[in-house]
Amino acid sequence: MSFITRLQLWFEPYRDRRMLTLLALGFSSGLPAPLVFSNLSIWLRDEGVSRTDIGLFALAATPYAINFLWAPLIDRLRLPWLTARFGRRRGWALMTQSLLMVAIVLLSFTSPSDGLWLMAAAVLFVTFISATQDIVIDAYRIEILDLNQYGSGSAAGIWGWHLGGTLIGGAGGLYLAEAFGWNAAYLLLSVGVLIGMFAVLMSPEPNVAPPEDTLAEEERAIALLERWTFLPEVPRRIMGWIYLTILAPLFEFTRRNGWLLILIFIFVFKLGDALLGRMSGVFYRELGFSLSEIAEVAKVYGLTANLVGIVIGGILVAKIGILKALFISGFATAATNLTYSWLAVSGQSTGVFIFAVASDNFTTGLVTVALVAYLSSLCNSAYTATQYALLASLANLARIWFSATSGMMVDSLDGDWALFFLLCAGIALIGLPLLMVIMRKYPIERLASEKQS
Repeated sequence: MSFITRLQLWFEPYRDRRMLTLLALGFSSGLPAPLVFSNLSIWLRDEGVSRTDIGLFALAATPYAINFLWAPLIDRLRLPWLTARFGRRRGWALMTQSLLMVAIVLLSFTSPSDGLWLMAAAVLFVTFISATQDIVIDAYRIEILDLNQYGSGSAAGIWGWHLGGTLIGGAGGLYLAEAFGWNAAYLLLSVGVLIGMFAVLMSPEPNVAPPEDTLAEEERAIALLERWTFLPEVPRRIMGWIYLTILAPLFEFTRRNGWLLILIFIFVFKLGDALLGRMSGVFYRELGFSLSEIAEVAKVYGLTANLVGIVIGGILVAKIGILKALFISGFATAATNLTYSWLAVSGQSTGVFIFAVASDNFTTGLVTVALVAYLSSLCNSAYTATQYALLASLANLARIWFSATSGMMVDSLDGDWALFFLLCAGIALIGLPLLMVIMRKYPIERLASEKQS
């Protein structure tokens, strides 16, 4: 078999037309991220906001960590006209994307000089709508793909996420801010949400049937409630709706072997990246790099390395399996965190800057594909939105809550960035021993069988 033939076989999963749809939806999902994370931190720092306050702004992103609370509504609630016209997933997608454009426009009219509380409220509105959009997009991606396509589908979605977030929202946002100011940059970027809306309009509604045993379990629960004749009919119906919408997805997951260990692993796996990511922009500025230099290195060079890592991550998942790919990429991510310590010691060195950012972004691409594929494999098709939102929220909870302390950590270390990034690398290793236990006792094939049987 020739090298060209082997290469074509490796990239065969990416030739599916659905990957283009997921690419565009990923773009829409990623676009708001720099507007409430990295670019926002730089905007606040340029306006003289303290590092501690910048770190605390991460709390406004809490909806990303708790969107599982309203995900059941997206699984069960029908929207007037939209659901009938476009379907359950596409109708919700179009509504959240329309509101997201409005939210970003409102944020563009705020400023740190007008008061941090007002700006934080606008950021909170963006994150709430963006987190809701993520619920819909994740459910759509899982339901439109087969289990063996989760790696390539995750890679396509993450590619789109970085095109929208890292390239357009991130690097493009910095260039626009330098040319026209921060407010105009945010206003112009709001138009980018239209790409995701167009993808929704041009794509089909998923057609996936819930597992028969899950439906049977729901029928048994409803039948039990119907026998509670001591309650009036309306309360029984309300209790039935609450069970089907909120409780059933949770009960189904907790009946699986090793469910608690899996949740703990998901929570701790990306703690190190959470701390590093929130303060990286501040670190670059304090080293003396300009906005355009950050855009070129951290966004353009970083994006290139990340996209390569995403593609290889999808291939790695397909070749060696999700859990093995997750372990290898997790260890590599922790190792590349140390390159930032090297940059801190080297000072304003462009060469080290490029190497640190590129290596870190490459391994981030690897690990993100594997983690998204793993979370997708854990979802029962009867509760896709709810269960994926729960799992993703758990992972985001660490990123948001712990990243809020990152500025305090740097201040407590008297600005010793090298030591800070060394600690980040050590924290990033915490989840790997748990993953080894999961690999041995709860392999992905068994989990896939349990969730569908």
